[in-house]
Amino acid sequence: MNPTALMIMLLSLAIGTTMTLMSHHWLLAWIGLEINTLAIIPLMTKTPHPRAIEAATKYFLTQASASALILFSATMNAWKTGEWSITLLSDPYTITLSMALMLKLGLAPLHFWLPEVIQGIPLSTGLILSTWQKIAPMTLLLQISHLTDLKLLITMGLTSILIGGWGGINQTQLRKVMAFSSIGHLGWMVLILKFNPQLTLFNFLLYITMTAAMFFSLMSISSTKISEISSSWPKSPILVTTMMLVLLSLAGLPPLTGFSPKLLIILELAKQNTLLLASVTMLASLLALFFYLRLTYVMILTLPPHIPPSSTHWRTTKNSPLTATMTTLALLIFPLSPTFLLII
Repeated sequence: MNPTALMIMLLSLAIGTTMTLMSHHWLLAWIGLEINTLAIIPLMTKTPHPRAIEAATKYFLTQASASALILFSATMNAWKTGEWSITLLSDPYTITLSMALMLKLGLAPLHFWLPEVIQGIPLSTGLILSTWQKIAPMTLLLQISHLTDLKLLITMGLTSILIGGWGGINQTQLRKVMAFSSIGHLGWMVLILKFNPQLTLFNFLLYITMTAAMFFSLMSISSTKISEISSSWPKSPILVTTMMLVLLSLAGLPPLTGFSPKLLIILELAKQNTLLLASVTMLASLLALFFYLRLTYVMILTLPPHIPPSSTHWRTTKNSPLTATMTTLALLIFPLSPTFLLII
């Protein structure tokens, strides 16, 4: 892609998200979401391939439907209440706006577009779609969290955790694995949204950090399939080692960064006297743990001396400072969790 066009697209993404973050008016928030949607579509289709075109079409139709639902619901709410304020919602339209934002995020059972879209686009665009594009809808959801129905959030959260685990078990494409991982992590965030919005924000920031670290690592070794990462050890042993640790961090194993949000969410659910919900959530998360460990196991099997000398590759992989920074954050933030919670 032309560098000027790429800069314009990235600048539009930044402007759209910033506009939504700064708005207290539903119409301005909708405009920011639309700018975001239109800016990422050229990035999806920068590789002229039928799968990329298909992914961009699916993404556009899904996001356009969600945006239309947001606009119509906000208009009807303004007609009823006389105001466009984001935090002033009447009862029938709170559910429709929440469902539209969850469709934009890709929460189950509104998730069917997400794995197919991420599978058809390059890793760099998948990184943007999995991290930056979720900031604006999540911010709006946080602002209306005190009005959203608790039963809806719990249902969507548990469904997303289960679908995120089940869907990722039988995948061989790493982009689809990361898509189902995203669905599962968003389920944890939505589950605790009504009880403790600050904890949801903390979980979201750590999710962005860990997902970005994994995507940067995959981009460094140019791997999109499990069979490709199974032969990546000779190219960059240190990077593959940190990738294994990032996967364990995404799984939520101590003492890595990903353990802190899961621990704090379970503690918060216990404080709210929802022990059954906390127990079901922990059991459902074992499904996601399985496919994370499966990926880690594939990498471990290829460590020396299992690789024959004839298949050894030259170590030409260059690790960028950004990859190193995100990987370090994805592994070592756990001791600093109390400090970050105080800041939030």
